[in-house]
Amino acid sequence: MNVLDVRDLSKYFDLHHTGRRIPAFARLNLALQAGEFVLISGPNGVGKSTLLRTLYRTCRPTGGQALYRSALGEIDLAAAADVDISLLRRREIGMVSQFLRPRPRVSALDLVAEPLLDEGQPDAHDRAAALLSDFGLKPDLWAAYPSTFSGGEQQKVNLARALIRPARLLLLDEPTASLDAPARSALRARLAQLKAGGTALLGVFHHPEDMAGLIDRDLPLTPPPA
Repeated sequence: MNVLDVRDLSKYFDLHHTGRRIPAFARLNLALQAGEFVLISGPNGVGKSTLLRTLYRTCRPTGGQALYRSALGEIDLAAAADVDISLLRRREIGMVSQFLRPRPRVSALDLVAEPLLDEGQPDAHDRAAALLSDFGLKPDLWAAYPSTFSGGEQQKVNLARALIRPARLLLLDEPTASLDAPARSALRARLAQLKAGGTALLGVFHHPEDMAGLIDRDLPLTPPPA
Protein backbone atom coordinates (compact mmCIF):
# COMPACT_ATOMS: atom_id res chain seq x y z
CA MET A 1 0.00 0.00 0.00
CA ASN A 2 1.23 3.48 -0.84
CA VAL A 3 2.11 5.94 1.90
CA LEU A 4 1.33 8.87 -0.40
CA ASP A 5 -0.86 9.23 -3.50
CA VAL A 6 -0.58 12.63 -5.22
CA ARG A 7 -3.34 13.16 -7.77
CA ASP A 8 -3.49 16.08 -10.19
CA LEU A 9 -1.77 18.35 -7.67
CA SER A 10 -1.23 21.92 -8.87
CA LYS A 11 0.25 25.08 -7.42
CA TYR A 12 -0.04 28.55 -8.93
CA PHE A 13 1.08 31.85 -7.47
CA ASP A 14 -1.20 34.82 -8.05
CA LEU A 15 0.60 38.15 -8.47
CA HIS A 16 -2.28 40.44 -7.67
CA HIS A 17 -0.44 43.67 -8.40
CA THR A 18 0.21 42.54 -11.98
CA GLY A 19 -2.88 40.41 -12.52
CA ARG A 20 -0.70 37.44 -13.50
CA ARG A 21 -0.83 33.82 -12.39
CA ILE A 22 2.55 32.03 -12.26
CA PRO A 23 2.52 28.22 -12.43
CA ALA A 24 4.86 26.23 -10.16
CA PHE A 25 3.66 22.77 -11.18
CA ALA A 26 0.41 21.48 -12.65
CA ARG A 27 -1.59 18.22 -12.51
CA LEU A 28 1.26 16.30 -10.89
CA ASN A 29 0.80 12.62 -10.02
CA LEU A 30 2.96 10.50 -7.75
CA ALA A 31 2.64 7.26 -5.80
CA LEU A 32 5.16 6.70 -2.99
CA GLN A 33 5.52 3.46 -1.05
CA ALA A 34 6.95 2.76 2.38
CA GLY A 35 10.73 2.41 2.19
CA GLU A 36 10.88 4.03 -1.27
CA PHE A 37 13.24 6.92 -2.08
CA VAL A 38 12.13 9.14 -4.97
CA LEU A 39 14.32 11.93 -6.35
CA ILE A 40 12.63 15.08 -7.68
CA SER A 41 14.70 16.46 -10.54
CA GLY A 42 14.51 19.20 -13.13
CA PRO A 43 15.92 22.65 -13.93
CA ASN A 44 15.59 25.64 -11.65
CA GLY A 45 12.13 27.12 -11.49
CA VAL A 46 10.07 24.00 -12.18
CA GLY A 47 8.66 23.84 -8.64
CA LYS A 48 10.78 21.16 -6.96
CA SER A 49 11.04 22.90 -3.59
CA THR A 50 7.51 24.26 -3.93
CA LEU A 51 6.21 20.70 -4.28
CA LEU A 52 7.86 19.71 -1.01
CA ARG A 53 6.56 22.80 0.78
CA THR A 54 3.08 22.09 -0.59
CA LEU A 55 3.12 18.52 0.70
CA TYR A 56 4.38 19.75 4.08
CA ARG A 57 1.66 22.37 3.84
CA THR A 58 3.92 25.37 4.30
CA CYS A 59 1.85 26.61 1.36
CA ARG A 60 -1.51 25.39 0.12
CA PRO A 61 -1.96 23.81 -3.31
CA THR A 62 -4.21 25.39 -5.92
CA GLY A 63 -5.89 22.09 -6.76
CA GLY A 64 -5.66 18.32 -6.62
CA GLN A 65 -5.15 15.84 -3.79
CA ALA A 66 -2.26 14.50 -1.72
CA LEU A 67 -3.68 11.43 0.02
CA TYR A 68 -1.44 10.43 2.93
CA ARG A 69 -2.06 7.15 4.77
CA SER A 70 -1.24 7.96 8.36
CA ALA A 71 -1.23 5.59 11.31
CA LEU A 72 -4.74 6.88 12.08
CA GLY A 73 -6.15 6.62 8.55
CA GLU A 74 -6.11 8.41 5.21
CA ILE A 75 -5.98 12.20 5.12
CA ASP A 76 -5.76 14.65 2.21
CA LEU A 77 -2.79 16.90 2.93
CA ALA A 78 -4.12 19.38 0.38
CA ALA A 79 -7.33 20.00 2.31
CA ALA A 80 -6.66 18.95 5.92
CA ALA A 81 -7.19 21.37 8.79
CA ASP A 82 -4.12 23.12 10.15
CA VAL A 83 -4.48 21.34 13.50
CA ASP A 84 -4.30 17.95 11.76
CA ILE A 85 -1.25 19.01 9.75
CA SER A 86 0.44 20.16 12.94
CA LEU A 87 -0.19 16.77 14.57
CA LEU A 88 1.18 14.90 11.54
CA ARG A 89 4.32 17.06 11.58
CA ARG A 90 4.94 16.19 15.21
CA ARG A 91 4.30 12.47 14.80
CA GLU A 92 4.74 11.24 11.24
CA ILE A 93 5.91 13.72 8.59
CA GLY A 94 9.39 15.25 8.64
CA MET A 95 10.89 18.04 6.55
CA VAL A 96 14.55 18.95 6.10
CA SER A 97 15.23 22.28 4.44
CA GLN A 98 18.47 24.07 3.59
CA PHE A 99 18.09 26.49 6.47
CA LEU A 100 17.87 26.29 10.26
CA ARG A 101 15.78 28.88 12.08
CA PRO A 102 16.98 28.32 15.63
CA ARG A 103 15.20 29.74 18.63
CA PRO A 104 17.28 32.16 20.69
CA ARG A 105 19.10 30.87 23.77
CA VAL A 106 18.50 27.17 23.07
CA SER A 107 21.63 25.04 22.85
CA ALA A 108 22.37 22.80 19.89
CA LEU A 109 22.05 19.68 22.05
CA ASP A 110 18.68 20.73 23.49
CA LEU A 111 17.37 21.71 20.06
CA VAL A 112 18.23 18.31 18.58
CA ALA A 113 16.91 16.38 21.60
CA GLU A 114 13.62 18.30 21.73
CA PRO A 115 11.50 15.97 19.53
CA LEU A 116 12.39 13.04 21.80
CA LEU A 117 12.03 15.08 25.00
CA ASP A 118 8.48 15.95 23.90
CA GLU A 119 7.78 12.22 23.81
CA GLY A 120 9.30 11.71 27.26
CA GLN A 121 12.21 9.58 26.05
CA PRO A 122 14.88 9.44 28.78
CA ASP A 123 17.78 8.91 26.38
CA ALA A 124 16.95 11.97 24.27
CA HIS A 125 20.18 13.85 24.99
CA ASP A 126 22.35 10.76 24.47
CA ARG A 127 20.79 10.14 21.07
CA ALA A 128 21.10 13.81 20.17
CA ALA A 129 24.79 13.76 21.10
CA ALA A 130 25.35 10.65 18.97
CA LEU A 131 23.77 12.25 15.90
CA LEU A 132 25.63 15.53 16.32
CA SER A 133 28.84 13.53 16.58
CA ASP A 134 27.96 11.55 13.44
CA PHE A 135 27.40 14.78 11.51
CA GLY A 136 30.73 16.16 12.71
CA LEU A 137 29.65 18.98 15.00
CA LYS A 138 32.39 19.43 17.60
CA PRO A 139 31.35 18.62 21.19
CA ASP A 140 32.61 22.05 22.28
CA LEU A 141 29.67 23.53 20.33
CA TRP A 142 26.89 21.33 21.69
CA ALA A 143 26.11 23.70 24.56
CA ALA A 144 26.36 26.79 22.35
CA TYR A 145 23.52 28.55 20.52
CA PRO A 146 23.16 27.56 16.82
CA SER A 147 22.28 31.15 15.96
CA THR A 148 26.01 31.88 16.34
CA PHE A 149 27.12 29.02 14.05
CA SER A 150 28.27 29.06 10.44
CA GLY A 151 25.87 27.91 7.73
CA GLY A 152 27.42 24.45 7.54
CA GLU A 153 27.34 23.97 11.31
CA GLN A 154 23.71 25.13 11.45
CA GLN A 155 22.79 22.61 8.77
CA LYS A 156 24.33 19.79 10.81
CA VAL A 157 22.12 20.77 13.74
CA ASN A 158 19.15 21.06 11.38
CA LEU A 159 19.70 17.55 10.05
CA ALA A 160 20.25 15.99 13.45
CA ARG A 161 17.03 17.50 14.78
CA ALA A 162 14.97 16.49 11.73
CA LEU A 163 16.34 12.93 11.59
CA ILE A 164 16.54 12.00 15.26
CA ARG A 165 13.06 10.48 15.20
CA PRO A 166 11.95 8.15 12.37
CA ALA A 167 9.14 9.51 10.22
CA ARG A 168 6.67 7.69 7.99
CA LEU A 169 7.22 10.36 5.31
CA LEU A 170 10.39 12.44 5.05
CA LEU A 171 10.71 15.43 2.69
CA LEU A 172 14.25 16.60 1.87
CA ASP A 173 14.90 19.99 0.27
CA GLU A 174 18.58 20.30 -0.72
CA PRO A 175 19.83 18.97 2.65
CA THR A 176 23.45 18.61 1.49
CA ALA A 177 23.87 22.15 0.12
CA SER A 178 26.06 23.40 3.00
CA LEU A 179 27.64 20.13 4.10
CA ASP A 180 31.21 18.93 3.88
CA ALA A 181 32.00 15.43 2.56
CA PRO A 182 32.01 13.63 5.96
CA ALA A 183 28.65 15.15 6.88
CA ARG A 184 27.17 14.14 3.51
CA SER A 185 28.38 10.60 4.15
CA ALA A 186 26.77 10.62 7.60
CA LEU A 187 23.51 11.87 6.08
CA ARG A 188 23.55 9.07 3.55
CA ALA A 189 24.06 6.51 6.31
CA ARG A 190 21.17 7.91 8.35
CA LEU A 191 18.84 8.00 5.36
CA ALA A 192 19.78 4.39 4.57
CA GLN A 193 18.74 3.44 8.12
CA LEU A 194 15.43 5.26 7.80
CA LYS A 195 14.73 3.76 4.38
CA ALA A 196 15.44 0.25 5.69
CA GLY A 197 13.01 0.96 8.53
CA GLY A 198 10.21 1.80 6.10
CA THR A 199 10.39 5.60 5.88
CA ALA A 200 9.18 6.92 2.52
CA LEU A 201 11.58 9.59 1.22
CA LEU A 202 11.00 12.33 -1.34
CA GLY A 203 13.88 14.68 -1.99
CA VAL A 204 15.61 17.37 -4.02
CA PHE A 205 19.41 17.16 -4.11
CA HIS A 206 21.97 19.48 -5.65
CA HIS A 207 24.36 16.50 -5.82
CA PRO A 208 22.14 13.42 -6.24
CA GLU A 209 25.24 11.29 -6.73
CA ASP A 210 25.67 11.52 -2.94
CA MET A 211 22.60 9.28 -2.68
CA ALA A 212 23.55 6.84 -5.46
CA GLY A 213 22.32 3.36 -4.63
CA LEU A 214 19.62 4.65 -2.26
CA ILE A 215 17.38 6.41 -4.78
CA ASP A 216 14.82 4.06 -6.30
CA ARG A 217 13.52 6.27 -9.10
CA ASP A 218 13.41 9.77 -10.49
CA LEU A 219 10.43 12.12 -10.76
CA PRO A 220 11.43 14.71 -13.38
CA LEU A 221 9.50 17.98 -13.31
CA THR A 222 9.05 20.14 -16.38
CA PRO A 223 7.74 23.71 -16.65
CA PRO A 224 3.93 23.68 -16.79
CA PRO A 225 2.14 25.71 -19.47
CA ALA A 226 1.71 29.35 -18.52
